[in-house]
Amino acid sequence: MARPITETKKDKKKGTGGFLNWVERVGNKMPHPMAIFIILSIIVIIVSDLCARAGVNVQYDMLDKVNGGTKLTTVEAVSLLTPDGIRYMFTTAVTNFTSFAPLGTVLVAMLGVGMAEETGFIQALLRKTVMSTPKQLITAIVVFLGIMSNIASDAGYIVLIPLGALVFLSFGRHPLAGIAAAFAGVSGGFSANLLIGTTDPLLGGISTEAARLMNPGYDVAATANWYFMIVSTFLITIIGTFVTDRIVEPRLGVYKDAPAEDILGLTKEEKKGLKYAVIGFLIFLIVILAMVVPYNGILRHPETHKIIGKTPFMDSIVPIIALFFFVPGACYGIAAGNIKSNKDIANALGKSMGKMGGYLVLVFFAAQFVAYFGHTNLGTILAVKGAQFLETTGLTGIPLIILFILLCAFINLFMGSASAKWAIMAPVFVPMFMGIGFTPEFTQAAFRVGDSCTNIITPLMSYFALIVSFAEKYDEDTGIGTLISMMLPYSALFLIGWSALLMLWYGLNLPLGPGIGIFM
Repeated sequence: MARPITETKKDKKKGTGGFLNWVERVGNKMPHPMAIFIILSIIVIIVSDLCARAGVNVQYDMLDKVNGGTKLTTVEAVSLLTPDGIRYMFTTAVTNFTSFAPLGTVLVAMLGVGMAEETGFIQALLRKTVMSTPKQLITAIVVFLGIMSNIASDAGYIVLIPLGALVFLSFGRHPLAGIAAAFAGVSGGFSANLLIGTTDPLLGGISTEAARLMNPGYDVAATANWYFMIVSTFLITIIGTFVTDRIVEPRLGVYKDAPAEDILGLTKEEKKGLKYAVIGFLIFLIVILAMVVPYNGILRHPETHKIIGKTPFMDSIVPIIALFFFVPGACYGIAAGNIKSNKDIANALGKSMGKMGGYLVLVFFAAQFVAYFGHTNLGTILAVKGAQFLETTGLTGIPLIILFILLCAFINLFMGSASAKWAIMAPVFVPMFMGIGFTPEFTQAAFRVGDSCTNIITPLMSYFALIVSFAEKYDEDTGIGTLISMMLPYSALFLIGWSALLMLWYGLNLPLGPGIGIFM
């Protein structure tokens, strides 16, 4: 039976109600991200014409790839309301969509992740890992697995968060603390991971499009923030564990008079599936290593024999990610009996692609907005003028980065989709920060810090209502205020700790990823 927690908990919920109601009212008035991109596209069309008529232009130094050094470049605003502009919008609508950088990378990666999800491999692997954890490490492992689960899209929300409650309850701990720990890792630590996931090429693709407004040949790789994200994984795990054990669970009190729930063990078929998944993964890993490790490996650069950089291996990272999930997922499904023929494989892949319908709609309109922004030169003009303004004010370095992180965290309260936000913000801030010497990869890293930290305190996050329903199973009085008050300590300390880590990275000028620095 669901039970109230304590009177103190109820009082805290009342205390946060006014602010939460304001956030909810404001958020409910915002249109769907698709509509936002349509509105923004219309604004770009109108503004481009006004700027072109006013003769708006900028001059800046651009890298000269042919002769070296820089050359003075003049960029003028281009109207989309001229005959040429109208023809451009009609004739490029399809190519704007199909050539949008994140589209292909995300869809290809999701083929592999979808196979692993649809066959039950990811769910079984999460359960196996959590159930094998010693009691003293349970909080850290739940937070850590939450962070790692974001590589597999929404699996962590659906599987790990309710499992976190069951695990805590089985150890005699408060189930809501288990939900909080898992939610903090899955959503608050969304941008941290030890591995390259679907988010990395998605954001990297958007950053590439934005960087090309300033430098047409610039590419932001999926591994752009990898080193920083690896260290961030351990930082978020440590902070999440501390908040759970020292702040959240003590305030929740003791969960009494509730029968312990047994965590369902793995079935014989699931155990067999995991065994064959490990075998399949090891075979796949050996094949990849055979193409990378030898000096003349197939996936090394044919002339320089390098692995990192503009090489076949790095260019193949997305299909490798897809196979990283597809191979063990397929092996698991076959061994566990979930895949009996090639039709089952096709159906599993079809289901995973079917979930991408909303993303495809969003991408179509986002692609038009980004293309219009680039074609009209408004992005370049804003970036150059913004960079020039920042230079005149002297606002650079750490104050600038902190303000940008806080801006991203604030916007995230009202707009949940990371890709939607970045598609709007990147065309302005990536070129602007390039103009004052920061790489697009560093700007992207700062965005990811701010974007992740407030996921867990906004009712507008798509899974927020689901988490509330999970919590209601253990406390029938749970509401939005309950969850917000429980997650606020995570959000605040994540924001402080993660920002401090980025500042340390900046101060030491450490590489963000393979061959990627902070400064241009």
